[in-house]
Amino acid sequence: MKMNIRLSILFFAMFALAACVTSNAPSATERIPLQGERSIFVTRHMQKAAGEDPVLNPEGLAAAEQLADLLASRDIKGIFATATRRAMETAAPLSARIGVPIATYNPRDPDSLAAAVSQVKGDVLIVGHSNTVPQLVASFGGHPLPEMTEQDYGTVFRIDANGSVRLIILD
Repeated sequence: MKMNIRLSILFFAMFALAACVTSNAPSATERIPLQGERSIFVTRHMQKAAGEDPVLNPEGLAAAEQLADLLASRDIKGIFATATRRAMETAAPLSARIGVPIATYNPRDPDSLAAAVSQVKGDVLIVGHSNTVPQLVASFGGHPLPEMTEQDYGTVFRIDANGSVRLIILD
């Protein structure tokens, strides 16, 4: 009988201790709160050429320059892009203009991206893909979720600290 009581107390103590353990890293499936007047800009890479791991086509290169024009006066302190050539080329003009290096992220590991973005003290640009941008916008508190197609280029989603999303369409 005493053994059952001790086991029950031990089990209860282990359960209570496990309930107290938390992680400081935000999950990408949760809303990541933004601080102050900070904004997160999320966009799909710009227009691409054909082929495996394609570069941007001339229209995409012009749109990447337009993205740099749009964001150069912002307080961008972090630029994140997948390691694909089209995503890196989308972010490159802004990176060169403001002197902020592009950090690559793994689109299959959104929790690591969320942790990295949470460390940036300022606005952030994230360049993703048609199948990742909707989840990225939701992860950073944007509502409603945008719908994207394979042909959707030039839409920039600005997520503000209050969770509002503003669409910016590049020409």
